[in-house]
Amino acid sequence: MKNKSFTNELITETSPYLLQHAHNPVEWKPYTSKTLEQARKEKKLMIISIGYAACHWCHVMEHESFEDLEVATVMNQDFISVKVDREERPDVDQIYINAVQLMTGSAGWPLNVVTLPDGRPVWGGTYFRKQQWIGALQQIQELYIREPEKLVTYANRLESGLKSMDLISLNKSDFDFKNYPIQPIINKLASSFDHENGGFGDAPKFMMPNSLSFLLRYAKTSDDLTTLDFVEHTLNKMAFGGVYDHIDGGFSRYSVDERWHIPHFEKMLYDNALLVSLYANAYTATQTAHYREVVIETLDFIKTHLTDKTGAFYSSLDADSEDESGRLEEGAFYAFTQQEIEDLIGDDFNVFQEYYNINSYGEWENRQYVLIRKKSDLKIVQQFNLDLDTLRTKKKRWKSVLSAYRNKRPHPRLDDKSLTSWNALMLTAYIDAYKAIEDDDYLKTAITSAEFLVTHQLQNDGSLNHIYKAGKSSIHGFLEDYAFLIEALINLYQVTFDWKWIAVSKQLTEHVLQHFFDTKKQMFFFSSKQYSAIIHRNFEYYDNVIPASNSVMGKNLFLLSKLLGKLEYQEISKQMLKNVLNQAENHPRGFTNWMDLLLNYKNDFYEVVITGPDAFDKATELNTHYLPSKVVAAINREDDKPLFRNRFNPDKTLLFVCVDNTCQQPLETIAETLKTIH
Repeated sequence: MKNKSFTNELITETSPYLLQHAHNPVEWKPYTSKTLEQARKEKKLMIISIGYAACHWCHVMEHESFEDLEVATVMNQDFISVKVDREERPDVDQIYINAVQLMTGSAGWPLNVVTLPDGRPVWGGTYFRKQQWIGALQQIQELYIREPEKLVTYANRLESGLKSMDLISLNKSDFDFKNYPIQPIINKLASSFDHENGGFGDAPKFMMPNSLSFLLRYAKTSDDLTTLDFVEHTLNKMAFGGVYDHIDGGFSRYSVDERWHIPHFEKMLYDNALLVSLYANAYTATQTAHYREVVIETLDFIKTHLTDKTGAFYSSLDADSEDESGRLEEGAFYAFTQQEIEDLIGDDFNVFQEYYNINSYGEWENRQYVLIRKKSDLKIVQQFNLDLDTLRTKKKRWKSVLSAYRNKRPHPRLDDKSLTSWNALMLTAYIDAYKAIEDDDYLKTAITSAEFLVTHQLQNDGSLNHIYKAGKSSIHGFLEDYAFLIEALINLYQVTFDWKWIAVSKQLTEHVLQHFFDTKKQMFFFSSKQYSAIIHRNFEYYDNVIPASNSVMGKNLFLLSKLLGKLEYQEISKQMLKNVLNQAENHPRGFTNWMDLLLNYKNDFYEVVITGPDAFDKATELNTHYLPSKVVAAINREDDKPLFRNRFNPDKTLLFVCVDNTCQQPLETIAETLKTIH
């Protein structure tokens, strides 16, 4: 809706989410120091409304409330209204989502908070219907006029509560990591396994790639076949479900049901990055061909739909797209009627129907179907007396026909901003895919991505920026940007063996230690001390769908201590792990990436240094094996770095396998090396 009688400042923003609201009659402002100063100066309450471009319920509330003149009148009259893209400002999002969690017991998006003029929250929630929203705002404004001290008192209590949510403290106890009892943690995790459908708990069901990666590593390194069966069962169920796009590849955000059938249809870059890494590593560990197919198809989706010509990756595709009547409808792009499928597939429909369950099992709503599998390829070929090559040919044709048909529909909206943190996750995904599948194009894409991030997001003062959009780098980076990029560059070194990536990793790590590290708690703040904080600086240490930036930094410091010989990095890493172990024992699902770090200390961790004329070839061969408890370095010339000093022989390629800087006699074959590394 356009109306010249109001001033909506979002029109000059670049965030696709903010631009979606740029023509609301609400006088939205972006979250800036200027906006915050105006609220303080005018002594007005602020409405801080947070969402993201692919959020379905954000769109619903926009249509029902923020496009409505009656609602806008209430908001514009008494409040300063601020729209925030949670992906642009995760620091703002963290503060207010924690506040709503304290107030109501749950939180999500859209996130809507009313604050005092100083930004301290006094009321909030998620999605509100129009009359609920109007009524709540009017009541709060009336209270602010009549009894403002009540709101101030509540804000003080809530501020104390927010600060108390950072339960991290310096743990000075001694821990014997080698003998640390990890089995009780595994048992507690196992209590939430869904053995029938895979995954954790009930609907809605998130894929939790971080937890599954840890369990895969634990199962393989400890020969726990029960846990390995659960991981593989979950991977199979997710890849068979409707959360996986069987036509164009890629995963949706989560499943609204317990059997992975009906997705919340948005496709996020970070989900797909983490899942590519998971399936690539699972393929390396198990050689299950379907996992390889999932990796290839998902990266095809990323290349086609979420990759910019600069080498940057876009953020997401919306859950909503226009239906036949031009209305935004969740899943409209992805669902089919049976008649549509019959017309497109033709004589193969009987096989297709069984393969993708065009029946009561696969029906969604309004006689529409979302493709879901129950049977393996082997069972299908046996049922229809086919061979596997014939079925593969049929599948290729089916996907081509359905993709061409679907692509004539209005596409989901694209959020084309690029986030440093999510781009780094996708960079790691391409590296993991390259190691698993040995496709040189994946390595080229990874290098292009790294060059893009270092060229455009790394600033002259050694800091990172968080956002890249329309040729412009902006917003000071958060811990997640540094942590995930350092991780990605360490990974990139281990496939290219170009030391410049370690040099940049070290540079970024030193910057993080200088500007994010809390020497008292020996953990990293989420935001830099260089820039003003909201209410207080917090720590992100709970692993969720995305691992916590602190747990990633703990692992980074561990690996860099091995590659650079900096023991002080390892001491910080150990202390960080000690700080969370008590919480991890009680709530292991929130600490699985930390538990992965624990395995680095609990088990033998191997430093493999390969030198000689064929060093890079040997290292590439070693990388095709699932060896999560190792870091590899390689060089084909003399080098004076401590890692390589006095180890080069121009006539022989040698593999030095070391544990805690104690090395065995050098080996000459990968087969010998694999016998040494368990």
